[in-house]
Amino acid sequence: MKLITIAAIGQHHELGKDNKLLWHLPDDFKRFKALTSHHHIIMGRKTFESFPKPLPHRIHVVITRQQNYPDHNCIVVKSIDEALEKVKQQDKVYVIGGGEIYKQFMPFVDEIELTRVHGNFEADTYFPEIDFNKWELAQKEHHPKDIKHKYAFDYETYLRKSKS
Repeated sequence: MKLITIAAIGQHHELGKDNKLLWHLPDDFKRFKALTSHHHIIMGRKTFESFPKPLPHRIHVVITRQQNYPDHNCIVVKSIDEALEKVKQQDKVYVIGGGEIYKQFMPFVDEIELTRVHGNFEADTYFPEIDFNKWELAQKEHHPKDIKHKYAFDYETYLRKSKS
């Protein structure tokens, strides 16, 4: 199984505030959909609850400590270990947040798909620092600011140099 973290972050690793994204980037949403569709996506309960409804064409794995959390047609688990056990037969699995989930999964992740948004944002949730001794930038693509995108951003793909 290839475990991939996917996130959009500000220049200081900002992810969100009050369980909401800090920007609206239609092309980034399209990329997220293209990459994650037809795969399992792992997230924390708060991230799941930030969606108006489950995302189509994906199997949701929701991590929560809440007892008797309704399954909402998702796989509900209590821990990272249980989540990894449920998805171990999959080719690709995406970790989609939030901040604490990203942090806890970093030792297990093989690839990071980042959208780095060019701007400073007020946030209460952050993506973990990336140790560049362990990761190499494999691909980078710039997207300029335009009529549909208030901010310029870069797509960055990082591959783990070696698990340690």
